[in-house]
Parts: sequence; C-alpha cells; structure tokens
Amino acid sequence: MITALALSPALDVTYVVDRLQGIQRPRDAVRVAGGKSLNAARAAVALGAHDVSAVAVLAGGAGADVAAAARGDGVSLTAIDGATPTRTCVSIFDAGAGELTEIYERPVAVSAAEADLVLDTALGAPGAAGDWFLLSGGLPQSLAPETVAGAVRRVHQAGGRIAIDTHGRALRAGAAAGPDLVKVNRAEAVELLGCAPDVPGDRLVSGLHGFVAGAGRSSCVVVTDGEDGAWGFDGGEVLRARRSGPVGAFPVGSGDSFLGGLMVAFEASFSLREALPLGAAAGVANAQLPGAARLDAAMARRLAPGIRVDTFSGSAAR
Repeated sequence: MITALALSPALDVTYVVDRLQGIQRPRDAVRVAGGKSLNAARAAVALGAHDVSAVAVLAGGAGADVAAAARGDGVSLTAIDGATPTRTCVSIFDAGAGELTEIYERPVAVSAAEADLVLDTALGAPGAAGDWFLLSGGLPQSLAPETVAGAVRRVHQAGGRIAIDTHGRALRAGAAAGPDLVKVNRAEAVELLGCAPDVPGDRLVSGLHGFVAGAGRSSCVVVTDGEDGAWGFDGGEVLRARRSGPVGAFPVGSGDSFLGGLMVAFEASFSLREALPLGAAAGVANAQLPGAARLDAAMARRLAPGIRVDTFSGSAAR
C-alpha cells in the first residue's frame, strides 16, 4: 500500500486562456485534488498502483471538492475535519504567450492535534508494516518543522517506509530523521546544504545523501534538476537520469508525478536505477496536460525505456 499524508491539501484549478488580460472565457478548466501529497497519490494510481490511500485535513466547500475529486481519481481518502477551510490554488496558462502564471494560497493552519490524528489514522490501518508512506509539500506555518521528523520516526516505529518531499526547515528536520527516500529539486537541496546554486549535480546528491545517512539508516535521495534531468544516490553509485526532447507546457505537478512514479516502482521492489526512468517519464507525461498529476500513464510507460540512466563517474561515484 502507498499512503499519502496530506497536511497542506488544496483544490487546484488550472485555466487555459487565450491571453492573460481582461475578461477571459477559459478554453479549458481543470480542477483536481491538489497539494503535493495528493498529486503524488493521484499519479501513483494513474501509473497502476492498486492500493493507494490518503489521509487529509480538509474543511469547507473546497475541502469537500478535494475529497470527492481524490476518490473519483481512485485514491481511498480519509478526511480529518479541519478548523480552517481548505485553500484554493490557481494556475493560468496564457496560450498566446506560452506562459504559465501560478497563484498559490499558503497552506491553511493545521493544529498539532490534527496532524497527530493524520498519523494515527494512517498508521492505524491494517498492514502498515512494510507499506510506503509519503509526506510532500510545504508545512502549514502553524506546525513546527519537527512535525516531519516525528512522522518519519512514527512510520519507522510502525515498520513502514516513508518518502518526504518538502523544503526549508521542515526538510532539514525530516531529512535528519533518516527517511527512506528524500525527493527534492535542486533549489531545495542547495538551500538545505548551503552550497553554491551551480554545484555539480553529483556533489549535490551525494551531499544530500550524507546528510540523510547521518541518522544511521539506508536511504535513497533523488534531486530533480530541470532540463538536466535528475540525480539519484543510494550510497552505492551516483546515477543520472536524462531524456532528450521537449518537456511540455504544463510543468505544474511534474515533481509530484516523479515522486508518484518512484513510489510505484519502489512498492514493486525496483532498485533506484530501475525506478528513476518511471519517475522521470511520469514527470514528462504530466507536463503534456493541464492540471497537476493528470498524466497519461500509457505515455509515461512508453517514455520510460527512453530515459537514459548512467552511472556518473565524478568524485561522488568514486
């Protein structure tokens, strides 16, 4: 089973307009159960995972819409009643200019008790031992960064495995607790390590792995690097995954789709080398359609064999 822990969900709305000016009748309008954790869960379902669940703090009309949309996408969702109405995030694609504008409300307040209830509910399901859990996205400001580290420890105590994808102090606290997978982008990894923005990818991913490995657990790290592909390291060899060709006009949710692809692969006991092509292909497939993590799974499966994964021969690999 793959279970998403959604502490900062959102109703995500994407509009496609002729141009971002004046009054517009959208060419297309897409609404999905958003926030990074729910996006990753939806991508995992699309890619063929058979048992994907989520526990989300939801409230108000937008919260009801998120719950209905997630269930409609095949995610078995349990809603925790929140005190603050669920946020709405909007992306607008200007078809004339080929540009995307993103308007994201900040995550709404979630109490420590509500966050604990999310973990209690998720870990109380039968068979948590051996399952994968994912905690993705920025934390509400009402929660301490230690919340992510606490989630990592609780999942491990229950015998489960956990992936995190966050940033800032929450990433620092969570990564130091030794999650089984850390998936971040270059900017997030650079911020955590305090290194130069243009540091070579092999050094970035090996530095991140060293930070996570300080907790004494065997972990994988993946750093997505835009047009330069993605880097992965599991303590054995530094891997670089790349694909040639255009990425797509709708990148929102590509990182979440990447994480969903990794989850599907790891749940099937793939190695990191085997998992990276599906993650990368899911990210590319996502970028072809408006709306986060609404990827064409057949396209992702077609693209995956074309993702080149090389062992990097730089200093980190030696």
